[in-house]
Amino acid sequence: MTQSDNPADPFKKALTEATRVIADDPDLGVVFTVDPPGLTNDQMRLPQVSRRMTKEEVLLARGTADAFALRRKYHDAGVHRRYLPSGQMALDIYEAMETARCEAVGARAMPGTAGNIDAKIANEAARRGYNQITKASEAPLAVAAGYMIRNLATDRELPDGAQNVLDLWRDHLEGSAADTLPDLETCLTNQTAFAKFTRRFIEDLGYGDQLGDDPDEVDEEEQQEEAEQDQDEPESSGEDDEEGDQDQDAQPDQEQDATDDPSEAQVTMDDSVDSEMGEETELPEGEAPLEPPAPPSISEADPNYEVYTTEHDEIIEATELAEPVELERLRAYLDQQLEPLKGAVSRLANKLQRRLQAQQNRSWEFDLEEGILDAGRLARVVANPTTPLSFKIEKDTEFRDTVVTLLLDNSGSMRGRPISIAAICADVLARTLERCSVKVEILGFTTRAWKGGQAREEWLKAGRTQIPGRLNDLRHIIYKSADAPWRRSRDNLGLMMKEGLLKENIDGEALEWAHKRMVVRPEARKILMVISDGAPVDDSTLSVNPANYLEKHLRDVIAMIERRKQVELMAIGIGHDVTRYYDRAVTITDVEQLAGAMTEQLAALFDADPRARARFAGVRKAS
Repeated sequence: MTQSDNPADPFKKALTEATRVIADDPDLGVVFTVDPPGLTNDQMRLPQVSRRMTKEEVLLARGTADAFALRRKYHDAGVHRRYLPSGQMALDIYEAMETARCEAVGARAMPGTAGNIDAKIANEAARRGYNQITKASEAPLAVAAGYMIRNLATDRELPDGAQNVLDLWRDHLEGSAADTLPDLETCLTNQTAFAKFTRRFIEDLGYGDQLGDDPDEVDEEEQQEEAEQDQDEPESSGEDDEEGDQDQDAQPDQEQDATDDPSEAQVTMDDSVDSEMGEETELPEGEAPLEPPAPPSISEADPNYEVYTTEHDEIIEATELAEPVELERLRAYLDQQLEPLKGAVSRLANKLQRRLQAQQNRSWEFDLEEGILDAGRLARVVANPTTPLSFKIEKDTEFRDTVVTLLLDNSGSMRGRPISIAAICADVLARTLERCSVKVEILGFTTRAWKGGQAREEWLKAGRTQIPGRLNDLRHIIYKSADAPWRRSRDNLGLMMKEGLLKENIDGEALEWAHKRMVVRPEARKILMVISDGAPVDDSTLSVNPANYLEKHLRDVIAMIERRKQVELMAIGIGHDVTRYYDRAVTITDVEQLAGAMTEQLAALFDADPRARARFAGVRKAS
């Protein structure tokens, strides 16, 4: 083996071939990457395996490969789509149970895959902090349902964190679906039967309203309608033509009759109305029909938080709100406006980069048998030739497996210099952190209209119900996703300069949206920074709800995020004291201080010195 060969390459090659065999797909592409694992029609992405090939890396790669390969082998996408629920919670449970089914069927046929998948589940549970959860309300129900299926189907104990989640929900799951669970064994290897089983299970849990139409019943109705049409068409085709000719011939007389005696036509209409009313009064007496089940709660943080309608909300890429040519023009305008400031921001960003790289370069392990030759210890070999050579390797840094989300307030009060500086700071920080192997996501939040959009119009037409909840149409914007390189997203930030984009701000739902995006990320450490210049404000909502309606929801969302501890949350308030909402926050009195505040807070959070992290809790009160 030459010096340039990667010792992990033989393992990767062997795993690739084994994966294709398990998946029964010799043409399947397999790549090892730092991007999130995934499976598409023709390619599988697996976690990267370094030259050191640690036990954890090897087990995770094997477990992920086996899980995807088994889904490839035992999963039919067409059947899956046919029985797919429409509601989010029902959909999550449906997906989790189907994944568990594929893995369980594979573990029965190929027992060697079971241990590998255990390692994958253990890694996911540790990364999401399932060991620390003490209440069922903090554990994902859909994940628990998947764990239960795997546990029952394979009779294998789950890793600790996963077992904790299942134990918290076990009584509820077994109690609610006591009549359905015994059928698991008979349908496990039949995906169609299992999909029906899953829909019954979801209904047992109280989410039947999210299942949508039963595809089997829809098919029966369509077949029945087609049969009726086939029977009717041949019998009436000839007569209809004749009757049509007769109607045309008789039309003048009929029109004359109608003109001569309008009262007769009026009597006919009244009779039909009376007939309909009579049918209503003759309905058999009995219990009133059951009311439809309540819709799922909009917010995990506060089940009582109401939204009049989410039909007109949108989560949209920046590229969909402006043409590429316009984005380039807006970006050039942004650069021109902030040319004097860019130098100062860049200096602060370079300072942050040096601090991060200093941690990377100073973290080494010495006196090893292999690695990079330690030139500093060669003197020992010269003094005593029998002394073995000493090698060193660089340690993984604490922030290497990290993602940072910047959530920017895109409300009208940020118009002008505040939004310009926020955009350029986000841009420069994204570029800086990317150089240090830290992924960055940039999001924005506003509304689609001032003082209520289509939601308010529907509310007005429906009669102005009391306390309708949030009464505007949300617009959540993705300027840069975590996996997109900075160079491809650079122009997107110019969108914040677009006239008419910035409107009102509903912070609670935006923060919950950003948090949901982060918790499903594979990185071990997740940091969410919010930049805002005021409390949540939407005139349409606040005019017909309690005055603290949106503010209370924001506090509830912050409390949920800080309680779950899956994401490290911080905030910067521009001329607005956000410390009354967030535990980790600073308030700046001048927007010119934003660049310094952002870089200093991120640097403190990445700093390995606990005292530096304590500095983050400091607050600069507005003078």
